[in-house]
Amino acid sequence: MQQPKANILVVDDEGSARTGLVELLRDEGFTVRGAADGFKALGAVEDWTPDLLITDVHMPGMDGLELFGKLRAQFPSLGVMVITAFSTVEKAVEAMQLGADDYLTKPLRLDELLVVVDRILRHHALLRENERLRAALDGETEDVGWIGASKASRQLTDLLKQVADSPASVLILGESGTGKELAARALHRWSSRSNAPFVSVHAAALNAGVLESELFGHEKGAFTGADSQRKGRFEKADGGTLFLDELAEIPASTQVKLLRFLQEREFERVGGETPISVDVRVVAATHKDLAAEVAAGRFREDLYYRLNVISLRMPTLRQRREDVPLLAMHFLKQHAARNHKLLRGFSDRALDVLLGFDWPGNVRQLENCVERAVVMCNEYLVEPRHLPREVMGKQRDPTDTPEVPGASLAELERYAILRTLESVGGSTSRAAAILGISPRTIQYRMSEYREHDLTGTPAVVPSSK
Repeated sequence: MQQPKANILVVDDEGSARTGLVELLRDEGFTVRGAADGFKALGAVEDWTPDLLITDVHMPGMDGLELFGKLRAQFPSLGVMVITAFSTVEKAVEAMQLGADDYLTKPLRLDELLVVVDRILRHHALLRENERLRAALDGETEDVGWIGASKASRQLTDLLKQVADSPASVLILGESGTGKELAARALHRWSSRSNAPFVSVHAAALNAGVLESELFGHEKGAFTGADSQRKGRFEKADGGTLFLDELAEIPASTQVKLLRFLQEREFERVGGETPISVDVRVVAATHKDLAAEVAAGRFREDLYYRLNVISLRMPTLRQRREDVPLLAMHFLKQHAARNHKLLRGFSDRALDVLLGFDWPGNVRQLENCVERAVVMCNEYLVEPRHLPREVMGKQRDPTDTPEVPGASLAELERYAILRTLESVGGSTSRAAAILGISPRTIQYRMSEYREHDLTGTPAVVPSSK
């Protein structure tokens, strides 16, 4: 993997130190400009945007702190590293208090410098990614609660919009937690019925007698406790949409009345004889295999075909893994507000964990995971240690071939480094030559992988040969 390109501005009034630092960073693949003082540094950025400022603290005319303040005001996402002598460390501490990312003391150790540069650039790239996710969420213009930019999400959205205005019944299939009710609400929101009621019924939560009364209403005296006439959900949804969740749980007697409504568009209340007509579009959902339920005699075949005029299958979260960061940020904003916390987002390691998990409980499980992380996190970024143990315990082996698309860049880089080291017997220099990166980068990455237990099962022990 090539080092990510970045623009670095080096400012130091000592010519030899500045030139050596510029050349070192260019050798590492960065685009670098040097400046002898603060005024020349301001001129260097008139037509060029730096990602990182490396500046000496003591310089004539304009010191490093003043330069840092001016450039950070111009480039808010600018990373800043200050360089100082041991005798003036208090100036570096002052710079940190003003918002600098880190400082190093002279004389510089080049390996330490590269590690700090890499860490600052990654940190600011992560902040920008979190801001991008926030902006993407803020840019959602249609209030239907559906979030996703993956190919599977776009295809589903297009299909929902295509069928939204049809009066035909819709059957939504998919695993639990995939967002079937959100899809039903999107159908309603994008239809000409959007100003009329959206009424939902969860069949599994009600027994047979109660469900029939909930759907169709009842007359006074229809059964013990029916002290007055009551309208059912169909009447309440007149002109709009009735969402019938857990369709396969509807008992046989209620299936008959539902079939009659779909055929004739009318029904009677429980205990009544007067037909009632309403204009309601029915959207039903289930996580079960309805065809198998029909074959087993538990669901009416004629009702199945009446409901299955238009069928939509919800993608699992595994099938739209690219949506995980966007969804996670959405849930983080929601639950941070509810818990009165100021969280900026997720660390890159935490995102790696979220992207690496298979989410058998789909979006609902992801939301529960993020809610738990928000409660446990007392920092600005969610880290892996804030995530539930079951999510941490089922990560893909880093030495397994990652899915493309579906894997993060960090996973692809880790796979490339570990496999290359394994193939060359752990030789850092040979692996670096093959991958086109510096041996220091491999050593730094391996230190990170060991710290987070991400080296996988092969015994990869880097050597300096």
